Amino acid sequence: MNKIKIITSCLVVSIAVFQGNAQQKLKLHYDKPSTNWNEALPIGNGRLGAMVFGNPEKEELQLNEETVWAGEPGNNVPKNVYSNIEEIRKLLFENKNKEAQDLANKTFPRQAPKDLNYGMPYQTVGSLWIEFPGHENYSDYKRDLDIEKAVSSVSYEANGVNYKREIFASFADDVIVVRLTADKKESISFSLSATSPQLISNFKTQDNKLFFEGTTGDADNKKGKIKFVGEAACTLKGGRLTATADKLTITNADEVIIRISIATNFRNYKELSVDATEKATAILEKASKKNYAESYQNHVAAYQKYFNRVSLYLGDSPQSDKTTDVRIKEFATSYDPQLVGLYFQFGRYLLISSSQPGNQPANLQGIWNHKLNPSWDSKYTVNINTEMNYWPAEITNLSEMHQPLFSMLKDLAQTGKESASEMYHARGWNMHHNTDLWRMTGVVDGGFYGLWPMGGAWLTQHLWQHYLYTGDKAFLQEYYPVLKGAAQFYLDVLQEEPEHKWLVVAPSMSPENTYESSVGVSAGTTMDNQLVFDVFNNILNASEILETDKPFADSVAVALKRLPPMQIGKLSQLQEWLHNWDKPNDHHRHISHLYCLFPSGQISPFRTPQLVEAAKNTLISRGDVSTGWSMGWKVNWWARLLDGNRAFKLIKDQLSPAPLETKGQQGGTYPNLLDAHPPFQIDGNFGCTAGITEMLLQSYDGVIYVLPALPDNFKNGKVTGLKARGGFEIDIEWVNGKLKQLNVKSELGGNCRLRLASDIMLEGETNLAVAKGENTNPFFQISTIKEPLISEKANLKGFKIPETKEYDFNTLAGKTYSFKAK
Repeated sequence: MNKIKIITSCLVVSIAVFQGNAQQKLKLHYDKPSTNWNEALPIGNGRLGAMVFGNPEKEELQLNEETVWAGEPGNNVPKNVYSNIEEIRKLLFENKNKEAQDLANKTFPRQAPKDLNYGMPYQTVGSLWIEFPGHENYSDYKRDLDIEKAVSSVSYEANGVNYKREIFASFADDVIVVRLTADKKESISFSLSATSPQLISNFKTQDNKLFFEGTTGDADNKKGKIKFVGEAACTLKGGRLTATADKLTITNADEVIIRISIATNFRNYKELSVDATEKATAILEKASKKNYAESYQNHVAAYQKYFNRVSLYLGDSPQSDKTTDVRIKEFATSYDPQLVGLYFQFGRYLLISSSQPGNQPANLQGIWNHKLNPSWDSKYTVNINTEMNYWPAEITNLSEMHQPLFSMLKDLAQTGKESASEMYHARGWNMHHNTDLWRMTGVVDGGFYGLWPMGGAWLTQHLWQHYLYTGDKAFLQEYYPVLKGAAQFYLDVLQEEPEHKWLVVAPSMSPENTYESSVGVSAGTTMDNQLVFDVFNNILNASEILETDKPFADSVAVALKRLPPMQIGKLSQLQEWLHNWDKPNDHHRHISHLYCLFPSGQISPFRTPQLVEAAKNTLISRGDVSTGWSMGWKVNWWARLLDGNRAFKLIKDQLSPAPLETKGQQGGTYPNLLDAHPPFQIDGNFGCTAGITEMLLQSYDGVIYVLPALPDNFKNGKVTGLKARGGFEIDIEWVNGKLKQLNVKSELGGNCRLRLASDIMLEGETNLAVAKGENTNPFFQISTIKEPLISEKANLKGFKIPETKEYDFNTLAGKTYSFKAK
């Protein structure tokens, strides 16, 4: 064996080298109040959310609680549609595509029938208003969001007094906390009131507390049955509190602490039996027993337990002293690497703040929404958006934030049995492209947008990825029924297509795209084939690991062999459909068939260069500028294509001011760093955070690839705490674009295979072996795909692969290995 002598230290001392400059100014800051919702600053603790506007004379805290949705329990599965689904299949296999789409549209109308619904909207609680008389004229104004502490603050001078507000959604006490201070005694006077757009709402004071109550709205065939109760209590230092019917007034206080508690009657997707008032009161009373210093410290500690795991330094410039809105406007023409670092960490902040263990998953807007009928209902859109929300979870060391999604999958594996059985006469479970608080699994938005029975296939990939990153066998055992149910469904619904006798999903679609005018319904779309490939391989691997279900695994293995191969079409593109229907002028926002490149990793530059070249051709043809989430996905794709400069170009496109229009196909970033579809969707934030990670570290293709797509703009930098498959935690430092130092912490032990630029030589105290054969670490197992079919008209020119070397070294669980480049 060819071995290379390197120096390794199992001491954590070397990690201190990384910590020095590895974090920067992690604040969004402004010199004026917000004038609209897209300028307000988000705070949240997973369950509660608020947008902080920061107006001196009248502060608005727009409030959300994660279970405030319209409607009531119940699924949305239509009856008596199986015969039409069979007919749609028949028409597709007879190449009568327009007739198939017409029947799909008739069977599943664009608007929900009277006895059905297309999902419920996520809704706002309302707003809390803190009104300060005489503060209309102010100076020295500052407003910020410190994402290192998850605290927003506002400060200004009015009438010769310096005022300050600190606001946070407590991770420790489950309330929203507002602290009001001034540098002169008896200077704090204000009124506290609440409003709500909910049709059924009530506001009152009782026992010197402000109460705001309401019931959510009706939608389609459902009645609004979520009841919420909010309570706000003030703790005064000096001054006086008086109450009128619906308002609290504080006069001449030295300091005031406001605590806001919100609760609903939601117990689970089937049951509304919680006493909302009792819950809200109990939370508030418990939180109020702590003084502010203790509440603040406990909150910051609970948040930093997650946030501090990862640090990123990409350099700095004078731009970082400017306000965040100005930095966004100037990013395209200025050197501001710190804004990229801030944007990366802001994504992690948002995930921690919107998805905590035991709660609901982050929806289309996380937990922040000021409307009763937000765009796309702010539901869970699972043909890309919900999945993108959780791309940063494992790789940026926030694995616990994944748990709400896993919990929802357990629910969907139950409600999805109804859609699988009733609509498709199949075992197992499935869902289509949307769900909501009530875990609906039927078609949403009609036969053109919604006849896509693949939602469960994509969501369950997160279960398998969690296992690959954590090695948690008990978790795999717990969720094996969910994985099996998804596989059962596809075993039953796969159809033999007439031309090649492949097994395909029909009817389905390549999400939201068309191959003929107004026709999207199809059989055997490329993305569907890729998803089923992963579903089947996941259950085969899980069955083997858990030593269970061999007969079922054998039947899956037989079907797996009959799935279609990927195809390279006449435009030298990765073909989107079973037939060569791709259009040269297609700039559609969804490029779903590149799922195989990311997040799946079925293809890679080193193993399948022809397919990667075809994927690149597709990506170039589609263009860069698109919706925010689409550009976020493209950052990841270009990173997987090992083109760091093009990935960075997409980041620049995304970090440009979002258009004022609240609709369209051109994304960007709002002044508060939130992503624009437009309008606001949170997925683009998470997609870009994942993409920046992929530029620095990739963990698929059998290896851990260090600095795979480093752009010229990231000349020097360091990152700590990123995660790789197999329980490896990675710290990287680079200078002049080349690796300088590498730390690898092994949580599970086993072989670690590194892929490095060929000109990098490491030195240390252990033996590095030049890698041979496949990686013996089971978490890096590769599922072999079929050879692609290539059109005779394709003109592939070859994909240039960078020169690299791969090394193996054995690790022990709990040890940290440090390397330095010569």
